[in-house]
Amino acid sequence: MFPIRDTVPRNAFPIVVLSLIVLNTVVFLWEINLPPEWRKAVIMHLGLVPARYTLPEWAALNGLDPYNYLPFLSAQFLHGGFAHILGNMWTLWIFGPALEDRLGHARFLVFYLVVGLTAMVVHLFMNTTSTVPAIGASGAIAGVMGGYTMRFPHARILFVVPVLFIPFFFEWPAVLYGFFWFLIQFVQGTQQLFVLNLSGGVAWWAHVGGFLAGALLIRVMLALGHREPHYFDDQGALGHRPDGRW
Repeated sequence: MFPIRDTVPRNAFPIVVLSLIVLNTVVFLWEINLPPEWRKAVIMHLGLVPARYTLPEWAALNGLDPYNYLPFLSAQFLHGGFAHILGNMWTLWIFGPALEDRLGHARFLVFYLVVGLTAMVVHLFMNTTSTVPAIGASGAIAGVMGGYTMRFPHARILFVVPVLFIPFFFEWPAVLYGFFWFLIQFVQGTQQLFVLNLSGGVAWWAHVGGFLAGALLIRVMLALGHREPHYFDDQGALGHRPDGRW
């Protein structure tokens, strides 16, 4: 199930979303052109390793400064492969522009960074002794999805599902898709906590934390007096512009 577009109209060009995509892409291209040992060191030092902050002896043995909090931010701009960055950036492009349009460019950037940092903090607290670096923008993008779900619950998301190489298209309301996606993250994260030796490369709790942070923060930011263009209804559903266009 792959989202390809939504139905929320935009009024402004999503310069922040596009800039984030470009920045992530540039960092990724820099990563993959590093020698393997250098790339490993970059991910270890700039990725978020929970044990760096909870196991000081281990951190000292591995040359990691437990008082350096840059990884909470830098980890969000590192990715582990082409599928990783393509999936994240496409999801950001689908769900980010509508939020940026409603919040404004500066407020959206603040929103993105806050939910991303919150996602990393949640990952740390749910994986306190992990020595595996967490990298990727998925925590912040989960926050964007959470904010989108709360602000535009009745928007329609168009998906494509390939069945035996035949594409099938269907639509879901944003609130249903958001709930379904969040439930998967929560179940997988809970399973990871209670099933012995279960391992994987997905930071499930960063997704959970980011989504919840986004769902809460969007309400706070929209309650601070920001007025949206009058041709968008309170649910963010499709409506007519003053000139009669959608």
